[in-house]
Amino acid sequence: MTDTGRDEHGRPEPPFDGTEIATLLGFLDYQRATLAWKCSGLSDEQLRVPLHPTDMTLAGLLRHLARVEHYWFSEVAGENDALEPWAGTTWASDWAIAPDRSECGRSVSRPPAGS
Repeated sequence: MTDTGRDEHGRPEPPFDGTEIATLLGFLDYQRATLAWKCSGLSDEQLRVPLHPTDMTLAGLLRHLARVEHYWFSEVAGENDALEPWAGTTWASDWAIAPDRSECGRSVSRPPAGS
């Protein structure tokens, strides 16, 4: 880690002497930044390539992590009911993302060039 609070990949350094909430949020930001770094520069098509021997894709992993965060912070800690897009799906559906599937209310596919 550097003096600026970010490592060589731009990930924020979590506080090691902060409050419980600051530490939790710091590590969550670090893990989010790690996944963003690993996926940066990949096309939608590359994010949808299954990682053998499973049908998991990086886009599916992103979807799964968003769902896990929502579950723990909204449903468990917040004691709220599941909301869409999560309420109408199963946990098993997170991993594989079909090329034409719309995610979280918006299409993850890019429009054709020139449109």
